[in-house]
Amino acid sequence: MLKCSLSPLWIQHPGRAYGMSLNIPCYPDHQVMLAECRIGGAIVATPNATHADIGIACLDAGVPVLMEKPVAESVEQAQRLCERAEQLGIPLLVGHQRRHNPILQRARELIANGVLGRLVSATAMAVWFKPDSYFEPAWRREAGGGPVLINLVHDIDVLRFLLGDVVNVQATMSNEVRGFEVEDTAAVMLTFANGVIAAMSVSDAAVSPWNWDLAAGESAYFVQQDVNSYYFCGTHGALALPRLEIWRYDGARLAGPLDPRAHGAASSRPLYGTVTSLSGGDRGNRSSPVFRARWIADARSYPCSADSSRHQEIGNFMS
Repeated sequence: MLKCSLSPLWIQHPGRAYGMSLNIPCYPDHQVMLAECRIGGAIVATPNATHADIGIACLDAGVPVLMEKPVAESVEQAQRLCERAEQLGIPLLVGHQRRHNPILQRARELIANGVLGRLVSATAMAVWFKPDSYFEPAWRREAGGGPVLINLVHDIDVLRFLLGDVVNVQATMSNEVRGFEVEDTAAVMLTFANGVIAAMSVSDAAVSPWNWDLAAGESAYFVQQDVNSYYFCGTHGALALPRLEIWRYDGARLAGPLDPRAHGAASSRPLYGTVTSLSGGDRGNRSSPVFRARWIADARSYPCSADSSRHQEIGNFMS
């Protein structure tokens, strides 16, 4: 049994008191927990800059990891984490739960079945206002925080789930509104391997209903808005999500009005599917845990592109 001295801050920590009230064992840090417990899996939901070190410690102890997004605060740390998981053969999954939502699974089916024809373009919005209290933790104002790595990574995952691999990225960012070290607003242009070009807009400093969290009804914390936040356009039709509206011509193209039709699928709160996939229920090919961690690691290249004001090839960031 590992012995350690507990600091007064830990003894008085409200999280410890809450855990004890539920008869849940609590530990001052992950190293003590890993030394004292045999656990079947770990969910790492700590500040971004701590993800790689804690994740590697869990993997070294033989513990599968469900990592809160982003996988790490830098490409180098993300690669370090992914390489350790691959070396050890221990599952590592990033918590991108949206792909388990029936709406997005239905959208993927419609796209794969050619309902839109050949995809040409996509647009995604992730814009909403966060209160000042949200930024009280310092890490949300510092490098490794910001809406690109905290929020836009979810939208990037959705586009890649529906459209495939990204081969080129260009971005611009601003911190003019809040004045923090990290961005409060950004725009991203993506080119996919299949030729689709996507435009993405993100901000946590502007009032808007146009973001997945408000539109999809996944979380009880947000009042659902009857709007869309993703748009996909093809040679035979267009798709708006999360309302699953398909716009097509009823007959020859340009010969009549566009006909909107709903292809509904009930939304859900898909966290259970994310946890299930870590335990082995959703592995194989592009859904394998380590692959999906590595798949998202290049999100950090988007602010790199903004810093350099030029196109970035994804291959420059991923081995």
